[in-house]
Amino acid sequence: MASITPLDVNWVDHPHSIGAALLESDGHRSLIDPGPTSTLDTLRERLREHGFSVADLDAILLTHIHLDHGGASGSLVRENPSLPVYVHQNGAPHMADPSKLIASATRLWGDKLEYLFGEMVPVPQDNLRILAGGETLEFGSRKLEVVYTPGHASHHVSYFDHHEGVAFVGDTTGVRIDNGPYILPATPPPDIDLTLWDKSFAEILARQPKRLFLTHYGFAENPAAHIATFRERLYRWTDQTEQILRAAAGDDAAALQQFLAFAHLDIANFLAPEEIEHYAFTAGLDLSFAGLARHIRKRAQKTA
Repeated sequence: MASITPLDVNWVDHPHSIGAALLESDGHRSLIDPGPTSTLDTLRERLREHGFSVADLDAILLTHIHLDHGGASGSLVRENPSLPVYVHQNGAPHMADPSKLIASATRLWGDKLEYLFGEMVPVPQDNLRILAGGETLEFGSRKLEVVYTPGHASHHVSYFDHHEGVAFVGDTTGVRIDNGPYILPATPPPDIDLTLWDKSFAEILARQPKRLFLTHYGFAENPAAHIATFRERLYRWTDQTEQILRAAAGDDAAALQQFLAFAHLDIANFLAPEEIEHYAFTAGLDLSFAGLARHIRKRAQKTA
């Protein structure tokens, strides 16, 4: 018996913002993207609702190491010392020693960091299982193909369950709450790269999944249409950001405000006001501006 269950960890009282995926198969239980340490109590509660505890978990699988996806990993290993944590090779050093990751996150989030994400505990080196992409992982009767899918982050992988037809894509295909009418780009610094992102889209589409599982949030149907819509918006947002930066002539504070106004108007074409704030909070729109601006400037330097 195999099942895939979204676990809503209710990130700082925002339901359906972060969802861990509980995978069960023949007595094996794995979590994809357990979320941040700040939601650990809720994660424990969700596991209990299904008759499990942290001690019953057999594996943690990370799509990438951003704190909203993998921040709780070290704390989970403390509770279950035999728990392996699967992570891409570019992210693994920062799970073993998260000091640089925390410093980077502090620059982005400031004094909100602890409230939003909690403490990030290191994962012992012996618990790390290093991925490069191309592996096949077996948990009971379930097999997961690991594919390297950068663009959002240099340490991003996706997991493909070909029997179930589900691709666990982390942030590679954006933010879409409960298969809703809008797909929002999440583009935080420092790794945004649209050329690599296009290759990741192609990798996902080549495997023809029936459904996508998004950490933010839940299952999305019709992957080909979803990715086409998301890609168009990602490129349009990038073009708009480039125009805003050019007009702002070095005034990044003014450029950010123009970007936020543009983004809110774009979202408002599809969603009610209360949902706009839900999406904006989940994705971190100010960080999306920073990531796109960095990508545009790096691209310009290469061209020059």
